[in-house]
Amino acid sequence: MPKSNDDDVAQSEAVPLLDLVKPSLPISFPIKALQDLKSRSYFDSFHFQFNRSTVPFRRNSDCLPNRPRVLVCHDMKGGYVDDKWVQGCENEAGFAIWHWYLMDIFVYFSHSLVTIPPPCWTNTAHRHGVKVLGTFITEWDEGKATCKEMLATKESAQMYAERLAELATALGFDGWLINIENDIDEEQIPNMKEFVSHLKKVLHLSTPGALVIWYDSVTVRGNLQWQDQLTELNKPFFDLCDGIFMNYTWKESYPNLSAEVAGDRKFDVYMGIDVFGRGSFGGGQWTVNAALDLLKRNNVSAAIFAPGWVYETAQPPNFHTAQNKWWSLVEKSWGIVQTYPQVLPFYSDFNQGFGYHVSLEGRQLSDSPWYNISCQSLQPLLEFNEDNKDIIQVTVDAREASFNGGGNIVFRGKLKGDAYFTTRLFKPHLQLSSSPITISYSVKSDETSNLGILLSFSSPSLETKSILVAPEDPIRRFDDMSLQCLTTSVQTVSEWTVHEASLVMDGHTLTEISAFCYRPENSTKSAEFVALLGHISVKDHVQNQQNPEILLPASSWVIEAHNVELVPGNSSSKILRVKLEWRQKDLEDSAFTRYNVYAENVKSTDLRPRKVLEKPKSETVLLGIAHVPAYYVAELVVESDVKAVRFMVQACGEDASLGKLDEALNLLVDLEGLSVNHD
Repeated sequence: MPKSNDDDVAQSEAVPLLDLVKPSLPISFPIKALQDLKSRSYFDSFHFQFNRSTVPFRRNSDCLPNRPRVLVCHDMKGGYVDDKWVQGCENEAGFAIWHWYLMDIFVYFSHSLVTIPPPCWTNTAHRHGVKVLGTFITEWDEGKATCKEMLATKESAQMYAERLAELATALGFDGWLINIENDIDEEQIPNMKEFVSHLKKVLHLSTPGALVIWYDSVTVRGNLQWQDQLTELNKPFFDLCDGIFMNYTWKESYPNLSAEVAGDRKFDVYMGIDVFGRGSFGGGQWTVNAALDLLKRNNVSAAIFAPGWVYETAQPPNFHTAQNKWWSLVEKSWGIVQTYPQVLPFYSDFNQGFGYHVSLEGRQLSDSPWYNISCQSLQPLLEFNEDNKDIIQVTVDAREASFNGGGNIVFRGKLKGDAYFTTRLFKPHLQLSSSPITISYSVKSDETSNLGILLSFSSPSLETKSILVAPEDPIRRFDDMSLQCLTTSVQTVSEWTVHEASLVMDGHTLTEISAFCYRPENSTKSAEFVALLGHISVKDHVQNQQNPEILLPASSWVIEAHNVELVPGNSSSKILRVKLEWRQKDLEDSAFTRYNVYAENVKSTDLRPRKVLEKPKSETVLLGIAHVPAYYVAELVVESDVKAVRFMVQACGEDASLGKLDEALNLLVDLEGLSVNHD
């Protein structure tokens, strides 16, 4: 994995200077020149296929909800920092966001002409029901020259709009923020309007639910003159697109005035809030709630700019705690805007997209630090409690053990006698049928710290009902608060216990999933309560019967090696570089969005099929995780006695189901026939 570099803007500027046609570690990068946008050179890049988002937008409707919304604009250290490494990097301290349940739209921003969101952000945002936009920006004298060329004719304006629409559609994100931060010749304003309206038209045809949002900057007179509210000078652009992002130096009366001008489109007005506080109402930073409260009262939407302030300014005591504290201000002002899961199967291992190890069913596969936001699973809606008044503290701690991936939820504190503690994990909206559902979850704890799952339901007549899913009979002492459903439990070799239960709730809607901490009956232990929740899943009966290795045997796939290269390493070793690509034989696009990629050294000269080679499992190494059906192996060190390398690709289901590694798709690369390239 690549080393991380904190030289933010310098680093992001340097990356595109690489020869983007030649094979190298896949990166995300912006388009900096109008000519490159026109020529479609991006699609000739080696990196193009790796930059596609493969996670579909999760929400049941493509339309935005009819209420005040929250847009979050990324703007972090110039963009394309650790997140540019498509296959991940080794900086576990990279910037991440996990409070997706508090936003509707995420914009990836930089100061390059065409800012294309790295697929990691689109993958995880879509998983949570959040739309993702790239940014088209022109600035200063160079921006004015760019606009002059782009808007030379109506046809040129349409052509560039089509190029932007093509990029969004091909890469799987949801549209564009248009930010024209320079003067425009007034005679070209009609062509600017054509650019915006044509972009919206083409995008909506190719991607239902796509968005074009205009930034409050240049006016219909061609002047760069921020209005800070909806006026006759920027409303013509608002009328042509899906929303407007207001500049952040607005006054107290402007939200209400803008709502009046917008009429029935007031929710499409996103009033900017700069988290750094630069002239922003309320001062941003730790008083960001002042602006949010005012916007909520005026029934308009919010556009939060640069929440990476918490990370960039190293707010104490640490990023994880400060991030949770800052976003708790957003929740207190605005409330939860995303409910998930809404469909089955549901699975989460609480992975936040970075960690210190990687586990699979409790077994640690790697002890190396890593960062890959695409790996983020559905995030729990944990409540932040700064006063620490709860008897049990609830945190995600990537340093602790994991059941799958690198995440968990840790419950730690004091709990005596018959006392119990509950806390929300998820706010689903799952309408259930007569088919049984199966709930499973994994726990690591001692015999005195017990953990159950409390499910809350709403009936068709809007009556509420709670069911406690837990492994022991002693939970009967909590009969007064809920019904019980006992689990079957399986102890794993890794000290994790997997609990499972099935139930039927025909016609009910699952509305909340909570954790339930308690002691065994008659327990007198006063020591610390400690329990780790490794994962939780909910499947219906049909999904629970599916077997991935039977449904998708290796024979139904094709795997190929391209760009194979062997170069000298240190001493007698060599370095193997190869691009792996695979596909299902009868499908144009794979139904899977995640693959585990392994390598196994073959030292024997006997290169018969894998099943007759007796190799210890310790030689099978997890290389990484792919989210497209391709993976580039850049620096695989092979010693002189290695005759071949076998690569294995393990498809992962939405519910984290896996086929057996021994039966996974595999490809043998024979090294003895390769010449060493002394480059």
